[in-house]
Amino acid sequence: MLPSPLRLAPILLLGLSLTGCGGASDAPMGPPPTPEVGVVTLAAQPVTTTTELTGRIAATAMAEVRPQVDGIIKARLFEEGAVVRAGQPLYQIDPRLYRATRDQTAAQLASAQAAAVTAQAKVARYNRLQSADAVARQDVDDAVATARQAAASTAQYRASLRTANVNLGFTRVYAPISGRIGRSAFTVGALVTAGQTSALATISQLDPIFVDIQQSSTALLDLRESLANGDTLPASTTVRLTLENGRGYAQTGTIQFGEVTVDTTTSTVTLRARFPNPQGILLPGMFVRLTVPQTVVRNGILAPQQGITRDAKGNATALVVGADNKVALRQVTTGQAIGDKWLVTAGLKAGDRLIVQGTDKAQAGAAVKPVAVQTGTK
Repeated sequence: MLPSPLRLAPILLLGLSLTGCGGASDAPMGPPPTPEVGVVTLAAQPVTTTTELTGRIAATAMAEVRPQVDGIIKARLFEEGAVVRAGQPLYQIDPRLYRATRDQTAAQLASAQAAAVTAQAKVARYNRLQSADAVARQDVDDAVATARQAAASTAQYRASLRTANVNLGFTRVYAPISGRIGRSAFTVGALVTAGQTSALATISQLDPIFVDIQQSSTALLDLRESLANGDTLPASTTVRLTLENGRGYAQTGTIQFGEVTVDTTTSTVTLRARFPNPQGILLPGMFVRLTVPQTVVRNGILAPQQGITRDAKGNATALVVGADNKVALRQVTTGQAIGDKWLVTAGLKAGDRLIVQGTDKAQAGAAVKPVAVQTGTK
């Protein structure tokens, strides 16, 4: 049976109201809100560029302790690893033979001096007798010659006595320089000789201490050309050092000099830095890294690293907000990383507003709402 018109009326009214609701959802929406981005306004400033170089620790002075006479070591007079002073006794070599030689030479000198006195007295006596023609001229000449020989013998034995005293003094071995002494290569009772190749011990001066640095000749030429063109200013010679364990050394050093020749095998130039070493932390032979200031860029631009990205080709790019608050894509050239920033050498200038936050919401040519953020904010 078909429904009556009265029963269809509510259904039609309900359908009309549903149709009205569907029409309201199809109404056009307003424009999306302008995305906010965090920006940093770049400024030009002097920027010190640095380079990291490797180096080896070297003692400021090193002396090998060697015997200068032959003999048996009777005593070691120092503690291994201790700090010794120049002139401090280190070893005692058996002095008995050298003392006997000294005493024998002293006796020979005394005998020669007595003979010289006798010969000189004879010459004086013959000179008086010759005036009275009481002695032959030949006898006078012989007496003079004998006196001269006695004088020569006296001088010879005097020199021999000095040599004997020097050799006797060499039986006690002294420190030639001040510094820290290493282990003793010879023990008490060992026979040592004046011409031996092995050192008794080695003394090293460790405070201050040197660091020998290798820098490529190409980098040195580039630096000199940049200085000559006036693009950069020379930086200070203060350098910092990083130890083998990665920790920084508390004291700073200074560059002392650079070699005037280039190593033909490595094409490097050797620079030498000097560091204070009061606690003896730096030891000869250590491998270290040094942060060396190279130049000061007069008007450097430092851009936060989070504002610099790479495209598919690996080129550095940056998004900046223009005066019309629209995003512009820049191709940039970066130099050295300094802390959490890049030194930008091309593509950005002072006053540019670099986007460092919200880069995923910024598209080239689109309008954005820039909000200033602190430098270094992620």
